[in-house]
Amino acid sequence: MIVEDHEELAWTVAAGLRREGMAVDVVLDGAVALERTSANHYDVVVLDRDLPGLHGDEVCRALAGSGHPARVLMLTAAGTIDDRVTGLGIGADDYLPKPFAFAELIARIRALGRRSVQALPTVLVHDGLRLDPATRVATRDGRRLPLSPKEFAVLELLLAAGGAVVSAEQLLERCWDEFADPFTQTVKVTVSRLRRKLGDPPLIETVPQAGYRI
Repeated sequence: MIVEDHEELAWTVAAGLRREGMAVDVVLDGAVALERTSANHYDVVVLDRDLPGLHGDEVCRALAGSGHPARVLMLTAAGTIDDRVTGLGIGADDYLPKPFAFAELIARIRALGRRSVQALPTVLVHDGLRLDPATRVATRDGRRLPLSPKEFAVLELLLAAGGAVVSAEQLLERCWDEFADPFTQTVKVTVSRLRRKLGDPPLIETVPQAGYRI
């Protein structure tokens, strides 16, 4: 989730992250951000400090105090050493001053995302399937898979689940964004395309009335 009151900047950052295969929600107000985190799972919250509604520092304190699993990256024009120390002291996991290099923002978000859940291997491997989140490359038996960003995201989430069932609702929430239609067949269609690209023997199992697993 991007929490930034500069609307043009917020949507520009969101568009860039989506091109990198991330599912992104945009919020322009601190109070609304807390409402969203109480209802949705986020791996990373990119948080501006000077926000209307509720100051970014208060949002950060509330997330840290509630035990919400999201990692917080403060992205703000207040970039002095004292500002950084204060931000980290109230619960932020990382701090990036404006202006920033977009490549660095992506790298920091990916690093925080890996830490937002239980520790996972840098590269996910299963039965000849190899997925590297850092390079965005997936192969099976040495053959590179031509995956779309959404197909890659679904495959990554299924592999990270370690054999547990992932529901269609979870896939929709984690791999798409707030504009996704909850009644869409997008997940089913994406899994079907992914199966074709993975080839035989089949790796993705459909668990009736539950979801999918590898």
